[in-house]
Amino acid sequence: MSQLVFIAFQDNDNAHYMVEAIQEDNPEAEVQHQPAMIRIQAEKRLVINRETMEEKLGRDWDVQEMLIDVISIGGNVDEDDDHFILEWK
Repeated sequence: MSQLVFIAFQDNDNAHYMVEAIQEDNPEAEVQHQPAMIRIQAEKRLVINRETMEEKLGRDWDVQEMLIDVISIGGNVDEDDDHFILEWK
């Protein structure tokens, strides 16, 4: 049985940086571009790393900033200052 986790963002400039960072840290993730939305899904686990986002943006980045652009999340959330992790436990 599939255990996909996902996160969906509004399709805007911020999301494009997040998609780049997420793909770098999760090469197995599937990105789906839909009208006004970008959905990223992976089997069992998806990690968003602060360090990778800062590299993409060229500035400091707080994990909480991401939530402004989030539409929906599927999975259990584990969050700290350095990571936002979605997974099924």
